Amino acid sequence: MLIPRKNDFDLWDDLFKDPFLNKPEAKIMKTDIIENENFYSILVDLPGYLKENIKIEVEEGYLTIQASINQENQKEEKDFFVRRERYFGECSRSFYVGKNVTTEEVKASFKNGTLTLTIPKKEKEKELPEKRYVQIED
Repeated sequence: MLIPRKNDFDLWDDLFKDPFLNKPEAKIMKTDIIENENFYSILVDLPGYLKENIKIEVEEGYLTIQASINQENQKEEKDFFVRRERYFGECSRSFYVGKNVTTEEVKASFKNGTLTLTIPKKEKEKELPEKRYVQIED
């Protein structure tokens, strides 16, 4: 008996895959980070999310992106899923951007399922090295 294979769908592979290795979280919030002369750009894929359900904050040097999507009216009680790949719930990612970056300096836009963040580059504050003295032995 032959079972047709279409793109990524193979019934036998799906039956024997290890569920612990194939988590749906691995398919969400794919991110690209681009460095420019004056700023960094972070591009995050969030297809199906609404702008209102995405929150971005900067706290203690970490930029955190939180997004949520609800599963309202997706399934009737009599329906049965043969395959389910769409993710519902909450997800988040954090990136270290430096302690001197503030929330007000981060610019964000959301278009066609892609969140684009622009973070300015800041020079690190140079710390003066602590003076150390050589101990004189008796």
